[in-house]
Amino acid sequence: MSTLMTVAALLVGIIVLTPVADRVRVPQPVLLTLFGLLLALVPGMAVLEFHPDLVLPVVLPPLLFAATQRTTVREFTDNAKPVLLLAVGLTIATAAVVAVVAHTAGLAWGPAWVLGAVVSPPDPVAATAVARRLKLPQRLVTVLEGEGMFNDATALVLYKVTVVAVVAGALSPGQLVTELVLAVVVGVGSGLALAWLTRAALSILHDAGSELTVIALMPFVVYLVAEHLDGSGVLAVLTFGLFLRSYGHRALSSSGYLLGRAVWSYADFLITSLVFALIGFELTKVLKDTGTDPSSLSVAALVVGTVIVFRAVWMFPAAGLAGYRLRRQQRESPYNWQETTVAAWAGMRGVVTVATALALPATATAGRSFPDRNEIIFVALVCVLVTLVLQGLTLSPLVSWLRVGRDTNFGDEVAELKSKATAAALMALRGDQTGLSDPIRAAAISQYEAYLTVREALQDVRAQAGDSEHYTESDLRSALDYAAEVEREVILRARRTGDFSAAAADQVLDEVEARSLRDLG
Repeated sequence: MSTLMTVAALLVGIIVLTPVADRVRVPQPVLLTLFGLLLALVPGMAVLEFHPDLVLPVVLPPLLFAATQRTTVREFTDNAKPVLLLAVGLTIATAAVVAVVAHTAGLAWGPAWVLGAVVSPPDPVAATAVARRLKLPQRLVTVLEGEGMFNDATALVLYKVTVVAVVAGALSPGQLVTELVLAVVVGVGSGLALAWLTRAALSILHDAGSELTVIALMPFVVYLVAEHLDGSGVLAVLTFGLFLRSYGHRALSSSGYLLGRAVWSYADFLITSLVFALIGFELTKVLKDTGTDPSSLSVAALVVGTVIVFRAVWMFPAAGLAGYRLRRQQRESPYNWQETTVAAWAGMRGVVTVATALALPATATAGRSFPDRNEIIFVALVCVLVTLVLQGLTLSPLVSWLRVGRDTNFGDEVAELKSKATAAALMALRGDQTGLSDPIRAAAISQYEAYLTVREALQDVRAQAGDSEHYTESDLRSALDYAAEVEREVILRARRTGDFSAAAADQVLDEVEARSLRDLG
């Protein structure tokens, strides 16, 4: 009962604090982390235990797959150099520098390298939450999200190799190279193979429930298969997700696609929220196990300072070099000092650092305890807590002060693409080559002409709203909301009275809600 009450309290905190975060303009992960820390101090709250072997396979696959569904391969190829420079170069360099600092502070080389791998990857959740709300340039959002995904792969390969070295007692250079190559090749290969098989299966099903079941299970399967074959489960899931994102859409039904988008968005939200809220519980538990002795506190302070300072030390020269190369090619550089400052300060640690710290094995060779395990967990959680609170609370004011804004209007892009797609469909129907009868083709043309008329009317009103005090965006939304509410009331009344079957009413209601989402966003 105590455990159920604790879980219920966490869920209530997530429900309440998520809208509060938007209103007070504080990243949701920051509020949830502070809430978890305070909740753990309440007398009578159960201490939640996590089996180390289950943390990574349960937490990472859904988060990684959900992240791939928010981007495209093209966005990464357009920003490949800065993404790789941060996701690979900065991650490895940070792990190495932290290892040196931790070893100097008293940790043995093995645990020091493990700690470096654990704290090396920044978490994109808090940073991109601020980025979207403040309308940062899309290239900056893409770089931050790309770094967040692929630095997880880099850090977890490092983590796997360093943990194996500590558990085994030693790892030769030849074994190290073999482990790294195997992790990359097997991870990418298994991800591609299973993505191809999944797309083939989806093309046969054509049922929303079955499609969702396959897509919901496969990220876990992909991760476990790759790990079983000594590959990188993270790389496998990223490859799998990006392949389906690029080539899997046509294998899905429309209802399956919409259902999958909703489910993965919710899974991403719930798992991420729970992990941030649980940081406080784990930090309290570790403090009880290790005690806040001066050596642990000094190591934590040194590591936190190192990850914050070294990110800036790395990014400003890298941005300057990239800008210099572009100017030599007589091209405009997007890497100005304001955006670089924002990116350098957006290095909050989060979910992956927590998950890898908690996943550390309890024993090493010959049944002995994993060296400095509690200290590694303590330092990692302190690093997450301090960077989230310090950088998370100050990132929004920093963005406002530097006046870093989006270079394109997202709403205008959406409206333009909708009109372009509708016009292309209308042109195809008018030049119909499918052999449809004239009445059927005329009906389809009329429907798409109505779509295009609505698109153009909405775009005109939104344009006038920006130039005249007699038109506002809120007026348009109110009118469409009112009309949709009338439709809902008619449908729901028909369902209550039994004038129409529940199945028919639900299908019409789905169409109304989909249209409201499409028109109002």
